Amino acid sequence: MVDSRSLKQRIAAGDSLNIAWGSLEMDRQTLITTLAEASYDLIFVDAQHAPCDERRLVTFCDTVDALGVPALLRIRHTRLAFLAGNYADLGPLGILVPMVETEDTVDEAVAQFYYPPLGKRSWGPTHGHQRAVIQDRDAYAAWWNDHGILALQIETVAAVTRAAELVKPGVDLLLFGSNDLAFSLATHIDNPFGSIEACWAHVIAQTAGRGVRVAAGMLPYGAFGARVGEG
Repeated sequence: MVDSRSLKQRIAAGDSLNIAWGSLEMDRQTLITTLAEASYDLIFVDAQHAPCDERRLVTFCDTVDALGVPALLRIRHTRLAFLAGNYADLGPLGILVPMVETEDTVDEAVAQFYYPPLGKRSWGPTHGHQRAVIQDRDAYAAWWNDHGILALQIETVAAVTRAAELVKPGVDLLLFGSNDLAFSLATHIDNPFGSIEACWAHVIAQTAGRGVRVAAGMLPYGAFGARVGEG
């Protein structure tokens, strides 16, 4: 039986999630080969720690969309959450905001990622995901609000501690960054967690029943099975 639910709905339900790793340097054939290796739901592409030419991003998104695996873009910096809609205009279905620690960041990301009445994103998705298929403005805005995926990356003790405060309506997915989280744990030696796995458990417990998927893993890509408390 074909699953007719959108990816956003599947994420909210806590379904298993498989995110491929990608790069704007990959040509079409490399992407075809990569995405044929497993059944992927999204392909992660990084603008935080890698070059990100906007024209190449548009081409990348067009290519992976045609292959049936939309892009999840990690934006350049936490403070650029106000550009969530601008990045989404270039073709990703999902936006990942790194190093999130405050409610203000989440509020900004939600406001700029979603169209009215859910947010205040400006109109103009020239290269937006599915824009070529959905021409009507209001229909596209409604479709995006029902399908676009907004993710936050939890990478510090402060973010783990405040997890319940960061999960606001419009946030679909929480991912982790093990290297920066390890730095933070080592810096805050009096933290109550002690390990990355304990951080995962705390976030899962604090966000249970809040409609957000906690993909507990060492990297913001890979295979994530459903866990108790998610969704």
